[in-house]
Amino acid sequence: MASPVRRGAARRDELSDALVALLLAEGFAHLTLDDVAARLRCSKRTLYGLASSKEQLVTAAVVRFFRAATTHVEAAVAARSTPPERLAAYLRAVAAELAPASAAFFEDVASFAPAAEIYQRNTRAAARRVREIIGEGVESGDFGDVHVGFAAEVVASTMEAIQARRVAATTGLDDAEAYEQLATLLVRGLRS
Repeated sequence: MASPVRRGAARRDELSDALVALLLAEGFAHLTLDDVAARLRCSKRTLYGLASSKEQLVTAAVVRFFRAATTHVEAAVAARSTPPERLAAYLRAVAAELAPASAAFFEDVASFAPAAEIYQRNTRAAARRVREIIGEGVESGDFGDVHVGFAAEVVASTMEAIQARRVAATTGLDDAEAYEQLATLLVRGLRS
């Protein structure tokens, strides 16, 4: 039988996962702590066990979402052997991880500075990772002779435009669709 500490930790993980799912589906700006407690079928006191305010609760959920996404994306990359395969896997895994997130979630993230900073920090880390993969591909000859720094800057700028909602505003693509398009464009373009 599980100890009370383990049951408590399991319950916190379960609630945290449910919170992430709720925020991804609906966003968070319009939700009160009472709304969240009702939707998660728990008390506000239980929520205060996760964080001391709605802002901290949202921040913790956004961190949890991106931490899990990073783990899944890196697992997808590890399953591939060549730089073109790894690059495509990386960007398509990012797209898959972002797919469950609603437009409301992304709009709320963009409007809430702590969450926007978390997304921006993860976007910068993703751009560095893509740069590494492009560098490996140029070095191995799998990609054409491109300036790695320039290619990485183009990717980073595009990722930042996705994160800042500029791509959604100008193209109508959601973040997941934009990453899918970026994957197709990069892999095809870098192989020539």
